[in-house]
Amino acid sequence: MVDRLTSHSPPRHRDPLCQHQHPRAWGAGKHPRARSLSSLATGSREQWPILAACPPRRYVFIVQKSYQDSETGPESSVITKVKGITSSEHKVWDVEEYVKPPEGGSVFSIITRIEVTPSQTLGTCPESMRVRDATCGSDEDCVAGQLDMLGNGLRTGRCVPYYQGSAKTCEVSGWCPVEDGASVSQFLGKMAPNFTILIKNSIHYPKFQFSKGNIEHGKDGYLKHCTFDEVSDLYCPIFKLGFIVEQAGENFTELAHTGGVIGVIINWDCDLDLSASKCNPKYSFRRYLGLGMPGSSFAKYYKTNGSTTRTLIKAYGIRIDVIVHGQAGKFSLIPTIINLATALTSIGVKLGTTRPPCSRAVGRHQVDGTLTPAGPPTPPRAWGGGQTPAFSSPAAPPPPSHPSAPRPFACFIAKKPHIRNPINL
Repeated sequence: MVDRLTSHSPPRHRDPLCQHQHPRAWGAGKHPRARSLSSLATGSREQWPILAACPPRRYVFIVQKSYQDSETGPESSVITKVKGITSSEHKVWDVEEYVKPPEGGSVFSIITRIEVTPSQTLGTCPESMRVRDATCGSDEDCVAGQLDMLGNGLRTGRCVPYYQGSAKTCEVSGWCPVEDGASVSQFLGKMAPNFTILIKNSIHYPKFQFSKGNIEHGKDGYLKHCTFDEVSDLYCPIFKLGFIVEQAGENFTELAHTGGVIGVIINWDCDLDLSASKCNPKYSFRRYLGLGMPGSSFAKYYKTNGSTTRTLIKAYGIRIDVIVHGQAGKFSLIPTIINLATALTSIGVKLGTTRPPCSRAVGRHQVDGTLTPAGPPTPPRAWGGGQTPAFSSPAAPPPPSHPSAPRPFACFIAKKPHIRNPINL
């Protein structure tokens, strides 16, 4: 009967922090706090709700640290600096040429491939074949004065041979030759994996008046001889570009040709109840798909024989976004009191809804704290002479000796319609 009762008991939480709540989950007597099946069956049900409230409250209060006041989104400043040189087929490139913009902010681009159109001058030349409706067979196909917003100049109304091949396009007036006609591709990524990037970061949590940076102070010349290592050099924020791309799970050569955006995420999660040395930055790297770096164009102007010329450069590269976030927490009396009061209120509500000790008749047999076996059934009385059938009523049950007296098995089973009456078993 004990097994039948407990098999229909309501399920309890099986949180490892409260293993004592349900003995069947761990086995009776296998845990110091475990209660035997018989003690649960005959004991006071008033104790059960206290155990039932244990897992969620303990999880929220301890694991989620609900005794702390918290602040998210620290104030942050970022300064970056890139070092290194590289070469292309025609020249040597230094930092001032391949880093855009050069101010050293949290977002910058490193150029790894360029398409150069040298010696452009103002004049007339064939339009690019990439422009819509630029190809023609005769002058009638070209409208003089037409200006295509995606083109390279104002159309003159003439149909002229293209730069190579037998094709023809409409002539335009603008910077000539156009990009398609004379551009030369140059790859700067040969030495780019060895570029070093210094990322200085300082954060401040104003609520707790706590500040910290990601550079270790007190060591002269430390940054001149170190590179980042998560174990040995956590406070040396000097990263190689090849290391960043590798940690983001990308192929450097492919990314250098096509361009892309990589995020350097610095996370400051700090428990300020501990010492400041326990508050350390955590770095992660991620490529943002769908955010390729399309060729950005810029030009260098100069004068030759009194006329203005320019070199048009279309650049592809790797854009670095430094993103800083975090959360800090510290003990505070107010959230501690609020969460303790919430937990105690929840337990009090459960205690208030506990049913009183059972004192009722089960079937035709009174429950008085023991399981009284059923006797032989009373034979039915004969009907006749206008008499009505009479049945004897059981005597009133005695009042419980104490409000917290143990509740018998039959009391629980009688109130469970899905459990058979123990007297008729």
